[in-house]
Amino acid sequence: MAFASIVPLNPLKLRSVVTVRVRFDETDAMGIVHHARYFGLFEIARIEWLRNRGVLYADWAAMGRHLAVVEATGKYLQTARFDELLDIETELSELRAASLRFSYVIRRSGVVVTEGMTRHACINDDGKLCRLEDDMIALLQNGEQ
Repeated sequence: MAFASIVPLNPLKLRSVVTVRVRFDETDAMGIVHHARYFGLFEIARIEWLRNRGVLYADWAAMGRHLAVVEATGKYLQTARFDELLDIETELSELRAASLRFSYVIRRSGVVVTEGMTRHACINDDGKLCRLEDDMIALLQNGEQ
């Protein structure tokens, strides 16, 4: 089942920023944030992006709607280290009838450390692709509350 329609987005409502402190367990033997840990930081930022719009992921899961990660990329430009504060900017960059994409920029003191993207498919409890409900799309299009 393929859905090609793109839902219009308001650029003024798409972005959120969350600040996190690098934990010791996120670093490698060199004291640098391990490359795989950035995907965990993307998830933290994405969940906060949703929460800032009144979306509790557990509520969607209870309705039988899940946002499965189907693609993820990261580009590492600088290092981040233990105890540094990182600002993670998250943007809903694409919204389709049954999928969406988030883009991320992680900064340390204004310097871009990492850029990335995750694409998600909306699936039901059986793992089958399904459309996002109209009320879900409306929440995703809202700005922060």
